[in-house]
Amino acid sequence: MKGLVIALQFLTCLPMPRVHADEQDFSRSMRWFPAAGLVIGALLAAAAALGLLADSWTAALCALLLWVCVTGGLHLDGLSDLADARGAAHKDRAHFLAVMADPHVGSFGVVAIVLQLLAKLVLLHGVLETGSLAALIVIPFAARIGPLVWTLWLPPLHAGLGARFANGMASRHLLLWAFPLGASALAFPALLAAPALTLLWGWWLRHHVGGVSGDCHGAGIELVETGLLAALLVARHL
Repeated sequence: MKGLVIALQFLTCLPMPRVHADEQDFSRSMRWFPAAGLVIGALLAAAAALGLLADSWTAALCALLLWVCVTGGLHLDGLSDLADARGAAHKDRAHFLAVMADPHVGSFGVVAIVLQLLAKLVLLHGVLETGSLAALIVIPFAARIGPLVWTLWLPPLHAGLGARFANGMASRHLLLWAFPLGASALAFPALLAAPALTLLWGWWLRHHVGGVSGDCHGAGIELVETGLLAALLVARHL
């Protein structure tokens, strides 16, 4: 369970017990990212249920606020860093990596964050209008399987978080999470889009970035979550 505690400490702002962890423990904690997603999803569904006491727009807003607060905006930061770096990619690769490492948020990053939050708000409203409250539990879970795939598939961009996690992953850890994902898809067939979205992001990173980093993981989680919300909404209207 140490790995789950470390994963929750890293991915969320939830209060966790203090545990002694070395570099190896930290790298192995990625195996628990999907489980941390289930915790986030449960809180997300609870916030939405509370908001539904008023109306679906209030529920969507409550869910979105909790989504941002419980993750501390960690993945949004990755999305904004990658957007800023891509905006500067016309210069050279060194400049791309320098912009990604810059803690300041540029205009591309601001636009990416705003569009992402708007997309999630609208899609959350649509999903809740269709009565798919329980599906919110598994969307963060499915999206956090992505980093396991990208870590195994892509080379690290630099000696950062992406490289640290690579030492703690193996294919068997990914396969273990494939079974609960498949079981979840029996209840929510839209989750079948998760592997496609995950592979699509990995393909984009390989061809346009050349590898993966912590920011790429965060951006991918955000985009896969949004894609799954859209898939859920489309599936409910078919």
